[in-house]
Amino acid sequence: MKKDDLSEITAAGWVCGRCRIPLERGPVNITYMKSSFPVELPRCPRCGFTFIPPELAMGKMLEVEKILEDK
Repeated sequence: MKKDDLSEITAAGWVCGRCRIPLERGPVNITYMKSSFPVELPRCPRCGFTFIPPELAMGKMLEVEKILEDK
């Protein structure tokens, strides 16, 4: 997966630990330092728990954090 391509992140095989139902890709707003970014990520359709894959958290999101903190 390319660091800048969120479209390849799937929910396949992931289950919500609370609700015990499969995660589904859905719209999520990520907010950091008063900036909001709409993305599609695996999330629980019942409780809204959102799974952020490690490669996204330590890749693209870390880059965005650094850019926003430098402003």
